[in-house]
Amino acid sequence: MPRSLGRALAGRRYLAVSLAWLSLGILAPPALALPLISEVFYDAVGSDDGHSFVELYGVPGAPLTGFVLEGVNGAGGGVGPSVSLSGAIGAEGFFVVADDLGDGTTLVAAADQLANFDFQNGPDSIVLRFDGAVVDAVGYGAFAPDAVFAGEGSPAEDAPAGASLARRFADLDTDDNAADFAVQAVPTPGVGPVSIPEPATALLLAVGLAGLGRAGRRRARSARQGGRLASRPPRSEP
Repeated sequence: MPRSLGRALAGRRYLAVSLAWLSLGILAPPALALPLISEVFYDAVGSDDGHSFVELYGVPGAPLTGFVLEGVNGAGGGVGPSVSLSGAIGAEGFFVVADDLGDGTTLVAAADQLANFDFQNGPDSIVLRFDGAVVDAVGYGAFAPDAVFAGEGSPAEDAPAGASLARRFADLDTDDNAADFAVQAVPTPGVGPVSIPEPATALLLAVGLAGLGRAGRRRARSARQGGRLASRPPRSEP
């Protein structure tokens, strides 16, 4: 195949895929600074011991050494608990920090790191820091004018007992907790929706849209040819 023809075909394939992503409004990357706090569960039915967790979403394999999770009390701004992270983001993009029962075990499924903590009910905040700098934060509950809100934008709703607070999309951060987080009746540590589809899904969509485009062009070409034939005057017999 001539090199120029190969470049032209590759350009057409790239254009088809780009149009497919544009049709979903997802070609541009979401506003984010990974890792993100993607789900928090701080109020179990009954005792919180061994049930609480904080889930992060990030780049698979990214190390978490140097990151710290901190609770910020809405009444006065006291900091605690503080959890230094270790390990790396899992293959699916999630990392779950779970409360330790005190014996090296937890009741949280898919836990990646155990620590002894108990983040409080709202109004409170949970902050993710790296080397002292804030990377992400979520504040939840109804904050009085004199309360300390350490989240982003407006606070998220305070989840009732047994429910968690989860990002609508684990990888999407608009810097507004009220918009980004929603109460989730059933906590889901280690899993969650993301705003960018799997590559296979995007490819299938691109192929489908490209096929529709080719079919439309064929129909338009046939219609033009039919119109030209219909407009020709009948040929006179000698």
